[in-house]
Amino acid sequence: MVLRNHSTITEFILLGLSADPTVQTLLFVLFLVIYLLTMMGNLMMLLVIRADSHLHIPMYFFLTHLSFLDLCFSSVTVPKLLENLLSKKKNISKEGCLTQAFFMFDIGGTEIFLLSAMAFDRYAAICYPLLYAQVMSSQLCVNLVWVSWGLGFLDAVINIPLAVNLDFCEAHIIPHYSCELPSFFPLSCSDNSTNVTVLVGSTVLHGFGTFFLIFFSYIRIVSTILSISSTSGRSKAFSTCSSHLIAVSFFYGSAFLRYLMPTSGSPLELIFSIQYGVVTPLVNPLIYSLKNKEVKTALRRTLGKCAGSKL
Repeated sequence: MVLRNHSTITEFILLGLSADPTVQTLLFVLFLVIYLLTMMGNLMMLLVIRADSHLHIPMYFFLTHLSFLDLCFSSVTVPKLLENLLSKKKNISKEGCLTQAFFMFDIGGTEIFLLSAMAFDRYAAICYPLLYAQVMSSQLCVNLVWVSWGLGFLDAVINIPLAVNLDFCEAHIIPHYSCELPSFFPLSCSDNSTNVTVLVGSTVLHGFGTFFLIFFSYIRIVSTILSISSTSGRSKAFSTCSSHLIAVSFFYGSAFLRYLMPTSGSPLELIFSIQYGVVTPLVNPLIYSLKNKEVKTALRRTLGKCAGSKL
């Protein structure tokens, strides 16, 4: 009943990354360049994989979905960040805040499940090369992608509707550049213990569940690679996994730490968020193109076809 005597907050202020106008201008240029490069890099991966029939195999099927997720994930937060860096009024409505949080949960959760599916793909390719085509059938690949999307959506549906009923009475400043639930809950004047419990529970189940799948896959992969007698064979086998391991480390580690660490508004929280929300979508296409001979060859073929068609 006491809450009804307070005026209900319907807008929040995102403090962003800096209050200095000069720094904000520099950050705007930096993040605009990052966003444009992210769009170009991931679109390039999508187009090259779709255009080149040599890449129509499970590994690159998953990679197209990863590139699409990175496009979406970056677009959920970076445009609003760019707007706030140029605007004096850095506000966002409660509905807009929760919508942003929903898509971050949905897309981020889907990406983590997809990374575990990609780990299983590498496990099947290296540990059972003769049965790989049978194990990683087209139907299984499609099902794994649908399961990833479904579980990511379920994670968002579990957490976000609970936050809709929270009351916000006085505090309305979010010490962040985006609306993430860990930064959102401390502002509420309602009892949010259930929300926090559900968030931690879903993060732990989601995080450790996928971590176990990735860990188990790579334990078997490493064991198989070490049993290969030739050095060149071990090097080739490991090179097929290194890109995925880097992608997992960049996204999984920072996201998991961000959602489990206590919210304090520290710079470390912003660093983790920028790493998985801004940097990872940028570097994923670089990781998979620069470290992958097949992608580089396919890119040259695609560029050659485009150049030939213009002559």
